Amino acid sequence: MRRAQFSLFARNFFKHPRMLGSIIPSSPFLVQRLLERVDWQRARVVVEYGPGVGTITRELLHRMPPESTLVVLETNQDFVDFLEQSLPDPRLQVIKGSAETIPAELARLGLPDADYVLAGIPFSTMPATSRESILTRSLDALSPQGSMLIYQFSSKVLPDLRRVFSKVECDFELLNVLPARLYYCHP
Repeated sequence: MRRAQFSLFARNFFKHPRMLGSIIPSSPFLVQRLLERVDWQRARVVVEYGPGVGTITRELLHRMPPESTLVVLETNQDFVDFLEQSLPDPRLQVIKGSAETIPAELARLGLPDADYVLAGIPFSTMPATSRESILTRSLDALSPQGSMLIYQFSSKVLPDLRRVFSKVECDFELLNVLPARLYYCHP
């Protein structure tokens, strides 16, 4: 399974380098650092943008309560197919689509606002209008006590995060290829 994940991820990196931030999936250290901010007792609706081969998705499903829902939005059909085949979990909703549609997707699924939104999509390589749209729609999709947890390989998104969210905390994980910046954003 790990070989298939790595192979699919690497092939898609070479096909779409601007859509993936790294040639290999996130390290266990990055996943742990990102998820240590999640209060699992209140994680009923969790959203993940750009799950790729499901490195973080698997860990989310492992930790989430049985009555919770994980909604993942992925634009790459290869990754959508892989996730649907490799993660047969009734809590998982795999959607082929853009993070810009998250409020509509939650409404379509009959779900309340998200408790957490996780994103590793490459904000630094997308047009400013798309970045702004994703961030403001993510804020709209969050519950008042919710958080958006972001990891990036550049600090380019930080001014946008500070403009959209009322509180942004920063962190760093060195043990990842590439070292990652983490941002914890609150409404």
